[in-house]
Amino acid sequence: HLDHGTTQEACEAAIAAGFSSIMFDGSHLPFRENLTITRHLVALAHSKGISVEAELGTIAGSEDGIVNSEVIYADPEECYTLVTETQVDCLAAALGSTHGLYKGKARLGFTEMKAIAERVKVPLVLHGGTGIADEDMRRAIACGTAKINVNTENMYAWCQQVKAIFAADTGHDVNDPRKVITQGLQPVREMIARRMALFGSQQRY
Repeated sequence: HLDHGTTQEACEAAIAAGFSSIMFDGSHLPFRENLTITRHLVALAHSKGISVEAELGTIAGSEDGIVNSEVIYADPEECYTLVTETQVDCLAAALGSTHGLYKGKARLGFTEMKAIAERVKVPLVLHGGTGIADEDMRRAIACGTAKINVNTENMYAWCQQVKAIFAADTGHDVNDPRKVITQGLQPVREMIARRMALFGSQQRY
């Protein structure tokens, strides 16, 4: 999966390389330009059996070197128009989540989320899942969210484990990056297992 492909060229390259799914993030573009590029990419991707995710609104925080200081909620009518005119497979509608670690409590727009889900009839995607309370995750799923991106907490768990290994300084394998990397993976596995249980995605293929 190509996450946050911000240019048409990057998405076309991923399609040519055989990615099974791509995300075109045209949220930084004027609406009509976002729609036009998304429609082109959907046609190209679908001809090769590749699914496409689009984005509307602005998700605050930092992702892949792109920094947004504010949240701009996706407009339900624009969401409907984009999905209808492009036939995109799923939609990341910005509704209050943030990339990275939260400062305070995440406040998701559940009313807007439900309204958009009822209008677009495609699965919604929630970016910036780290730090969102479990009950809010369940509520988002009930409102039509079918894909939740969680990454920061995995990276944080890995870093904390590796920091602890170096702080202990036992001399055992600390000079072998391959083994340190492997030891850092266990808390990530545990985090993913907890998230899969919460999302109801265990044993589903």
